[in-house]
Amino acid sequence: METKELEKEFLSMIEEQKRTIYKVCYMYANDQDDLNDLFQETVLNLWKNFPRYRGDSSLNTWVYRIAMNTCISFLRHSNTRPQTVPMTAQIAGSLETDEETEARLKYLYNLINQLGKLERALILLWLEERSYQEMADILGISKANVAVKLNRIREKLKQMSNS
Repeated sequence: METKELEKEFLSMIEEQKRTIYKVCYMYANDQDDLNDLFQETVLNLWKNFPRYRGDSSLNTWVYRIAMNTCISFLRHSNTRPQTVPMTAQIAGSLETDEETEARLKYLYNLINQLGKLERALILLWLEERSYQEMADILGISKANVAVKLNRIREKLKQMSNS
């Protein structure tokens, strides 16, 4: 494929998938700077791998997997950063919720912050109402393992909320 065609196709794909990329990066960012860095790093990794995308999985699954791996690698290489999911007023406000719902969302995100990397990734996919098969494809684990891990995570979150 010619370079200009490849660039055009890639930019179109980024435009189509930017919400997915943003959501994954947001779950691993501590602040706006981290979010921007993660987003940029993810787009760079997508560009590097785009010519090798064969369509074995859906484009969304492929993008999700690269974004997740990029964010996890980024955090692994920056040990000094706390691994949290911020719930800013800006994001909460964009959800157009009342104060009680906003407080519950902040509480939920605080609990999610305490989960491990894989657990956070899995709960993010679950919150997005992805199928077990999609979760398995994105994370590279079996569908049965997804079900077991999700049950354990939900129990863990319940226990954490009762403490």
